[in-house]
Amino acid sequence: MTPQVQLLTLTPTVDINAPILVEPQLLSTQGLRRTAEQITSPLVLLLHQPASVTVPDDALATMLRIAHEQPQASMFYFDYNEIKQSQTQRHPLIDYTRGSIRDDFDFGPLVLLRTDALRRAAGQMSEPREHAAFYELRLRLSEITLPQHVAITTYTKLETDLRLSGQKQFDYVDPRNRAVQIEMEAVATEHLRRIGALLTSRSNVQYHIQGNFEIEASVVIPVYNRCRTIADAVHSALMQQTDFKYNVIVVDNHSTDGTSNILRELSRSDPRVVHIIPARTDHGIGGCWNEAVASPQCGRYALQLDSDDLYIDEHTISRVVDMFHRLNCAMVIGAYRMVNFNLEELPPGVIDHREWTDANGLNNALRINGLGAPRAFVTELLRREPLLDVSYGEDYDIGLRLSRQYAIGRIYEPLYLCRRWEGNSDASLSQEHINRNNAFKDSLRTQEIALRCALNAQNQR
Repeated sequence: MTPQVQLLTLTPTVDINAPILVEPQLLSTQGLRRTAEQITSPLVLLLHQPASVTVPDDALATMLRIAHEQPQASMFYFDYNEIKQSQTQRHPLIDYTRGSIRDDFDFGPLVLLRTDALRRAAGQMSEPREHAAFYELRLRLSEITLPQHVAITTYTKLETDLRLSGQKQFDYVDPRNRAVQIEMEAVATEHLRRIGALLTSRSNVQYHIQGNFEIEASVVIPVYNRCRTIADAVHSALMQQTDFKYNVIVVDNHSTDGTSNILRELSRSDPRVVHIIPARTDHGIGGCWNEAVASPQCGRYALQLDSDDLYIDEHTISRVVDMFHRLNCAMVIGAYRMVNFNLEELPPGVIDHREWTDANGLNNALRINGLGAPRAFVTELLRREPLLDVSYGEDYDIGLRLSRQYAIGRIYEPLYLCRRWEGNSDASLSQEHINRNNAFKDSLRTQEIALRCALNAQNQR
């Protein structure tokens, strides 16, 4: 009798009452095609990443029932239980949207596919992929119907990656995975082309500043309760060597730990330090940036420095401003070195975001969860297009918006030291918090994709 479902797996570590087909090269195009042709059942469970999972019989029955009840959907994914350090907890997932095209979207290790859809999508893959076959598969399936999230806990996974969220945060841009990044970019680019969202390069679209500014550059530091690090950050900005005027605008978001007193002393001792305490008490990081940019003391260019971090040397501001002058770009993004609180390097070391290129960076930006740092902006543009008043994703949003219209300058050498320590706001996030962050950025991408499709349609008229 032909089974209703079969299993494709990277390693035979699944406990399930169904035939198991082991394919070590499943994530390659060739392996995926070859294995798909062996399936004789109408549905297939795909273990698309190495994992040890257990699927009880009743949970499998639930999966199959849901698939039969939704015949229009080609792909399903389910919440699951996670065993970590002998503790079992539910691992909730988020809904898939049109903007969920980042290559690290969390489906869990197990997805349920319709075999005919799997074969059709695999047959459409014209370029051989060694690492990105599953990524291409799910993007092609999403162009017909979006993957369906089923918020029912159906299986259990043994979690072996015990790192905190702050340690996992930069896996997607680890330079050691450059070959994977390049392949993922090619898959994402073709997907954007197929759905009408691919933009031609804006690398030569200049922005010419109209206003007059007494100050050439302002270092903007939003801060809340960083008494251990704020003085270091400010001093690293004040030590800059330039042949133009600059200042340091610190927006103190009503700190309660002594940060405000430190900043008052710094502003008294050096007139270049502008200490702003907003009238409002409900600002996010984006709102603090808007306060700084709206200030009449803000310079022609606004440069980011987080309150935990340090410029790497005394030439950072000059290098950034020089790129603005040479390119007349709307935004400059640098690179940074990961360090601990004592400034000792942490893996993966330098985060340089070399996945951004002049030719395709504005499209590849939709595949990843961030554009890099430190960031710097033309102040006039930020006054016209304020940042979202939130504390997560505001930098990604403005980067997408500006790259849609203007040239973006990149500096691939590290410009600042990014301190990772227990005080970071993202050092140890709950799964629910991670989900909220990811869902928010997916919503930004959904909106951006719609705008880019509309722009392309308008240009074709």
